[in-house]
Amino acid sequence: MRKSRYITLTKLRKKNHLSMAEIADQLQISTAYYCQLETKKKRLSYDMAIKIANIFHLMPDDVFFDDEKNAEK
Repeated sequence: MRKSRYITLTKLRKKNHLSMAEIADQLQISTAYYCQLETKKKRLSYDMAIKIANIFHLMPDDVFFDDEKNAEK
């Protein structure tokens, strides 16, 4: 079963005590754009997936394509 990107990124963000604005700043994108990525309103490129995963010190597949156990990391 595939997990929701929104749930995973939200959990990771909160676990790491980061706001959407802080992640957007690290990615050098607007907060609104990051929010749209997180909630699947914008398409996520693989390059952006790598950048987001790097913020959490994970591999992109662990964040976006693996099962729910990785959301707990």
